[in-house]
Amino acid sequence: MKTDLILPNNYINLAYTLVRAFFQGKSEATLKAYKADLEAFREFTGAKNLSESAKKLIELPLGEANLLALNYKTEMQKRRLRPTTINRRLSAIRSLVRLANTLGMVNWQLEVKNDQIEAYRDTSGPGENSFQKMLTVCQNQKNKKKAVRDYVILRLLHDLALRRGSIVNLNIEDLELNKRLIWVSLKKRTEKVQKYLPEVTLRAIENWIAIRGDQPGPLFINLDRANNGSRLTGTSIYRMVRSIGEQIGVKTRPHGIRHTAITEAVKRAQENGIGIEEVMQFSDHKDIKTLLIYRDRERNTQGLLSRLIVDES
Repeated sequence: MKTDLILPNNYINLAYTLVRAFFQGKSEATLKAYKADLEAFREFTGAKNLSESAKKLIELPLGEANLLALNYKTEMQKRRLRPTTINRRLSAIRSLVRLANTLGMVNWQLEVKNDQIEAYRDTSGPGENSFQKMLTVCQNQKNKKKAVRDYVILRLLHDLALRRGSIVNLNIEDLELNKRLIWVSLKKRTEKVQKYLPEVTLRAIENWIAIRGDQPGPLFINLDRANNGSRLTGTSIYRMVRSIGEQIGVKTRPHGIRHTAITEAVKRAQENGIGIEEVMQFSDHKDIKTLLIYRDRERNTQGLLSRLIVDES
């Protein structure tokens, strides 16, 4: 039921009105989450109820209000709460103050930033052995045209560590097979980049062109009746990789094959005295920290150091 908002002059009534307005129109799930987050702030302030904790916040001047929020953030960090929990709770009180600002109760907003979250990068993939099995399954498909096309796609995902978006955008005109070169659109780059083709990848492309024809247009096309000749989509590549993976009992995706290739590249680089910085061009990563994740995962650096400090032999 809707009620008109009346804003009394004393802070306790203002705070009560603010909290009531803050909860209006929200779904049951959202309401439950916001109440839990504001309850955590109430406990921190030592207030008797949510209105009183809101009062303690909005009656402060800008600097002191931000200091209160900053102390709240610090206290949560000391308790080792997850950054996502800290940020959600900070977001709740920022939203409360933002509404207070909209309603003319305060002329400021909280400026305390979220806790930094270290993004988790999943560098796992099917692995080299599983990838080889996927190639075999692909080649044994009943539809031979599809088998040849899909085999090339798997090789490009692995041999050049291409993203599926780069593969989708390839055209016949991007090939210089006499020079064993291919021009590829890479992520966040305006110009295409030249890539060298290993022998096995080159032969796979030639086999596909013998079926597709060398007329200009998308390199990889649909083969079904409804969309025959149209450019293959990223979704189609995803489904193809997932389906082939399932046939050998592996759950994977196009990016998983790319991860397998980069992990292998990092390992081979170390074995052949090639600096990890030089793998960046192969992987199309701009930050070496990303490659270090692949290296450390492959070497299990954490596990190695853990065994060393407990003197396991």
